[in-house]
Amino acid sequence: MSPVRALRGATTIDEDTRAHLHDRVVALLAAMFERNALDHDQLVSVIFTATADIHSAFPAEAARRFGLGDVPLLCAQELSIDGGTPRCVRVLMHLESDTPRSELHHVYLEGARHLRDDLPD
Repeated sequence: MSPVRALRGATTIDEDTRAHLHDRVVALLAAMFERNALDHDQLVSVIFTATADIHSAFPAEAARRFGLGDVPLLCAQELSIDGGTPRCVRVLMHLESDTPRSELHHVYLEGARHLRDDLPD
């Protein structure tokens, strides 16, 4: 069995609609899978947070559409911090991987790029 690793990511939405949220979350998950050469069977669980200004849909709905229906998914509300990034969805993905933690590629898209400006595109 491979060690359990954690992979982070985030994106933002321009409008609070179910379709737009689904599109952005699917794009985020696809980028996380592509940049890390992930296989569905590596996933242990996925936790999403969304800022309080998102009301249209649960990010986990989009994850199920992406094909993660058999992976444990959880949504929670992000802390409401003054100056925080609005309309932001964050993800914490737990996976089994032999890739060293230092070689994982965390993915921050759209208006969430500034959250981790220390990471390459």
